[in-house]
Amino acid sequence: MTQQPYGEDPPSLRKSLGVVDGVAIAASSTAATTSIGIGLGVTAGVVGLHLPAIMLLAFLPILGIAGAYSRLNRVEPNAGNGYVWVGRSLTPWLGFLVGWVNIVATVAFLAYTTAVTGSAMLQLAGEAGLHTVAGLVLDPGSTAQTTAVGIVVLVAVTLTAVTGVRTAARLQSGLLVFEYVVLLGFCGYGIVTGPHPFRLSWFDPFAIPSASALAQGLLLSVFCYWGFEAAFTVNEEVRDPRDASRAGLITLVTMLGLFLLGSVAFQRVLSEQELAGHGAQGLAFFGDRLASQPLAALPLVALMFSAVASLQAGVIPTARGMFAMSRDRTLGPVWSKVSARYGTPATGTLLIGALATVVAALALVIPRLADMIMATVNAVGIVVALSYALTALAAAARFRGLLREDWRQGIRAVVLPSLSAAALLTLGGYLAWSFYTSTDHFEVSADNGWFLLLTPTLMIASGFLAAAWAKWVRKSPYFRTGHGTDADAPQLLATSN
Repeated sequence: MTQQPYGEDPPSLRKSLGVVDGVAIAASSTAATTSIGIGLGVTAGVVGLHLPAIMLLAFLPILGIAGAYSRLNRVEPNAGNGYVWVGRSLTPWLGFLVGWVNIVATVAFLAYTTAVTGSAMLQLAGEAGLHTVAGLVLDPGSTAQTTAVGIVVLVAVTLTAVTGVRTAARLQSGLLVFEYVVLLGFCGYGIVTGPHPFRLSWFDPFAIPSASALAQGLLLSVFCYWGFEAAFTVNEEVRDPRDASRAGLITLVTMLGLFLLGSVAFQRVLSEQELAGHGAQGLAFFGDRLASQPLAALPLVALMFSAVASLQAGVIPTARGMFAMSRDRTLGPVWSKVSARYGTPATGTLLIGALATVVAALALVIPRLADMIMATVNAVGIVVALSYALTALAAAARFRGLLREDWRQGIRAVVLPSLSAAALLTLGGYLAWSFYTSTDHFEVSADNGWFLLLTPTLMIASGFLAAAWAKWVRKSPYFRTGHGTDADAPQLLATSN
């Protein structure tokens, strides 16, 4: 390992990626198969048979966010992306908060995905006829069992991520091809043969039961799209920074198509009660409705591959975000150690895997996997909406001069990101208020509003405490300038064009 003393030039990440590699990393991080197999059922429990409507509606602000990421990346490519951009354009305190909540949200996501991976493996074992081990009845709905199995996989993919992003991208590309072939095949067949009639009301957002259901459904859908920006966290390792922008946008549009296909197929095949009632086993139930074994197990295999790929894809961008923050002394120097052999932040990658393992173990206080999924998705949805909104506002602030110079460019660079940010902040605030007013006591339960609000509140509050430590104890220069270290960035462009 190599590590620079603070104050010297930071180490470089190895440039080896192209746009296809970026798409593989971003698509694996977004994990369409996992979102369809699990997220659709969770969301249907909130919005009913209006999954296509909520997926389309959530795509609109996310598209504005993607445009902000792409434009900011063109003028300042940096592994820290939102952390750097918000710190420079708004305030270092909010910039640090963006970096921090992305870290803690991803660690929570890794813990959730660890259990999902274990659940998929236990379901596959059941399909193969293995129902007990050493007298223990295997239960894919048990948080303890699924977490134990998933941690083994998390350790393996973390070690693979240490060897380099390109190695990981190759593995993820292979997994994605299999996932998408299975998804397209089963969903297409489900749309053609499903027993429930197709209805245009599925696309009507005004038919969603209530405003709180609309808000929660939108944030759950934002969680499903979350991950496209992983392409921007490796923008110092791509040969051309524009490839990161292309990869992010390609991934986002692909996800929209897959989510619409999956939501229509699920609603053609399954009733509302079946959609909402099967949780982590939703994709397996969908496959059983369409085919007999062994073909019915293919969607479950695809779910397992998706979960494995998203574990690895979650480790990679988080380690690079912390690498960027460490370069600026907002985090400790251990996160900026670069492996001389692999050219990656290997120590940070291993530590992220270890942190996710610890959080996964802590999640055992919620015994039912379905409840743990609901609690995690709601918490992450709120903090991701905040992070996206702040990044969009940073783009609007940085490019506000375009409103005077070129109104068409100004609308794309300033107005659309501002509207997207306002929508996400309004949704997050409304949902937080609805959680607060939904109960008068606290308990560790996915049905308890105070519990659902506690986790994102702790994520955000801990970010301000960590920022204070970085400013006054580490004395990071980031809090004087808001500028990140551009260790590998090319000469910055003068304009956004």
